[in-house]
Amino acid sequence: MAALIDGIRANNFVVVGRAGIDLYTDPGVATEDAETVTVGLGGSSANIAVGICKLGGQASLVTRVSDDSIGSYCLGQLKRYGVGTEYVTPVGGEYRNSLAFYESRVAGHRNVIYRNGAADFQMDADDVAAVDYAKFGALITAGTVFAAEPSRSATFDAFTRAKAAGLPIIFDVDYRPYSWPSAQVAEEVLSRAAAQSDMIVGNDEEFGFMAGGIEKGLDKARALAESTATIVIYKMGEKGAITFADGAEIHTGIWPVDALKPTGAGDSFMAGLVTGLAEGQDLRDAILRGSACASVTVSRPGCAPAMADTATLTTFMADHPGPTDA
Repeated sequence: MAALIDGIRANNFVVVGRAGIDLYTDPGVATEDAETVTVGLGGSSANIAVGICKLGGQASLVTRVSDDSIGSYCLGQLKRYGVGTEYVTPVGGEYRNSLAFYESRVAGHRNVIYRNGAADFQMDADDVAAVDYAKFGALITAGTVFAAEPSRSATFDAFTRAKAAGLPIIFDVDYRPYSWPSAQVAEEVLSRAAAQSDMIVGNDEEFGFMAGGIEKGLDKARALAESTATIVIYKMGEKGAITFADGAEIHTGIWPVDALKPTGAGDSFMAGLVTGLAEGQDLRDAILRGSACASVTVSRPGCAPAMADTATLTTFMADHPGPTDA
């Protein structure tokens, strides 16, 4: 536990994975009724990095972006939010940045993500070899980075290099079926990544997927905590989370809000969690901080733009009822 927490307390993270462009409707508007949409930065790893920087930490992203105006937009937005872009590399040809189009509503919410020929999947061994791991405290990645080659092998290489430099590995399972060639490949690869990680964060469906059935997910999370991982967080949506660490189970609730949309919750949870630990909070308080971040994000439009900064989070936690009992 000490090595993991010490790495996080550096509050300087190398984050591996995609940055994308988001298009989203006005609040309550269905796609077919939209006359205007808003553009924002998205992509799970980029969102995590943005959330960390908004909350006073430091983060640098390792990825590829398309060598076009969309890639330039993503790069500019990362810089605007304070994310380090020294390891973001443009790629030409027919590779394009991922694009998400989603509705700012909960009932009937639809989210379409275009990932054909995705630029970020072209991240390779040279990209991760160029990283100066010694200047960071921990490595964070999300499961989408493993869905295709050469990104998959490059990320496992980054794990090896980070561990050699003494960095703990923090893994958000983030299973997105549309990105993978098959469920079997996804199960094998995500399980391999989890087995190499020091902290694992996922929801009940994701752990259930790795275990071969949602009813087996909780036992899978517990088994990982008892074997290879130091901290495992099993999220259950409105029912809160169960965290396994040091042989104990920590049950935590959520901060109820009127959600505008469901997207971005997991990314903001991760950002709030690790920055809370970095500031010296105990594990329970850091988990509740992550839950508060998730609630802020789902109550506002967009993903990266909706992530809480320190002032917003402080006000929310002081004034908002919650958290619920676990």
